[in-house]
Amino acid sequence: MNTTQAHPAQPIRLFHHPLSGHVHRVELFLSLLGLPFEKVLVDLTKGETRTPDFLARNPFGQLPVIEDDGVTIADSNAILVYLARRYDTSGAWLPADALGAAQVQRWFSVAAGPLASGPASARVAVLFGRPRDAAPAQTAQKLFAVMEAHLAQQPFLVGAAPTLADVSLYTYTAHAPEGGVLLDVYPNLRAWLARIEALPGFVGMRCHPAAEPLAVA
Repeated sequence: MNTTQAHPAQPIRLFHHPLSGHVHRVELFLSLLGLPFEKVLVDLTKGETRTPDFLARNPFGQLPVIEDDGVTIADSNAILVYLARRYDTSGAWLPADALGAAQVQRWFSVAAGPLASGPASARVAVLFGRPRDAAPAQTAQKLFAVMEAHLAQQPFLVGAAPTLADVSLYTYTAHAPEGGVLLDVYPNLRAWLARIEALPGFVGMRCHPAAEPLAVA
């Protein structure tokens, strides 16, 4: 299972919900790699991540999950690493050198931290009608300010070419306006999004009507 190959023997099964940014990371990378896959809908609104059948695949009851050649992998960033090591014959998406690997991991931590608690949380509040407050939007603005300055120096998060860092951060950044966090004041960030969207194989995520932006101090 450690040998890199071009394609799976059978289409990879992706357990998904169309509004999940975590799922979209995986769908985007599958498409960028040109891998065959089939989607298996898991309806979050009906509690289908808490069924015994799904919990057998991921005891944490979270999307996404993939099944590939008898292997089940959960967690979006873990899946990205698996797909890169298994199917990226170029080796470009997950650098093997110590510095490159560390830089990707740094942005994985950002994706699991400020991105999740900031723009992703703000978006979830809108999509599922939860109480809204300014904290996620403030976190998002701090994150985007850091990314804006970083992307003024280079086209992608880990240098001149896209990596898994960009895949991991793309979706919730692009869809931040759906949670009321606008991107107008971040031209470098928007240019980065456009560069990702121009990559061969790019696929977007289903949009949700954007909410009015929160007033953030």
